[in-house]
Amino acid sequence: MVGARRLSVFGVVNALILACVAIATLYPVWYIAVTSLSDTASVVQGKVLLFPKGFNFDAYAEVLKNKLIPRAYLNSVYYTSLGTFINLLFTAVAAYPLSQRTFFGRRFFMLAIVLTMFLNPGIIPTYLVVQKLGLTDSVWSLVLPNAIWTMELIILKSFYENMSSQIREAALIDGASETRILFSIVIPLSKPALASIGLFYFMGHWNSFFLPLIYLNDKDMYPLQVVLRDMLIFNTENDAGLVDRAALAPQALKNATIVLSMIPVLLIYPFAQKYFAKGVMLGAEKG
Repeated sequence: MVGARRLSVFGVVNALILACVAIATLYPVWYIAVTSLSDTASVVQGKVLLFPKGFNFDAYAEVLKNKLIPRAYLNSVYYTSLGTFINLLFTAVAAYPLSQRTFFGRRFFMLAIVLTMFLNPGIIPTYLVVQKLGLTDSVWSLVLPNAIWTMELIILKSFYENMSSQIREAALIDGASETRILFSIVIPLSKPALASIGLFYFMGHWNSFFLPLIYLNDKDMYPLQVVLRDMLIFNTENDAGLVDRAALAPQALKNATIVLSMIPVLLIYPFAQKYFAKGVMLGAEKG
């Protein structure tokens, strides 16, 4: 009875704490959504708290009418899709030889890779390299310098190491090359781990604004996050007439843009969640 009582008290306290954390996490997102769906008067007067006041989609209609937002949205989708694909491809290929104990120079390469986590050269040398290669004002300036993330490479390498070596040995006996083994056997069996690191890559590219800000000079190439940053910092959009024409509260316009930027994440995460949890757990198990 004492143990059951303690467990019950712990469960209640734990539930209360988790409920508070959930509310503190979800309420800002909910407030942004209800503000974007409320009329101007209610937003300006601060009457919007839990539910929309004067429910309407005027802010979304005005945001989508502005040519800068749809273009920036498509840019973000393009950069994120291409970047995530290249990240997964390069990481999967690089992690495979590093996971093989017979690979010559394995420890040296791993040490060099891990050192990059602690000895970052900084943004200025990286920018000079990108500039000298002629990559500025192109999508490659956002993709190639970040083709492989060290932590994700280590996670996938550990996953490969925990896979059964008998599959690879059987394929080698049958005459399969290392390339064939990687793309026909190892990668298909690594879907949970690839989904896990792919979600990190996706979030990194989708939320990136600093790299586009320094590498892209053409505003037509700006991703959504850079446009959103300008709106939040300068209290206006690059198209200065938007707020005046719409007669809408700037908060509603900003929040509508924020909600639109969250849609891809909200659509993808539920499908990747099961692979995400499974990949993280499998990466810590012995094969």
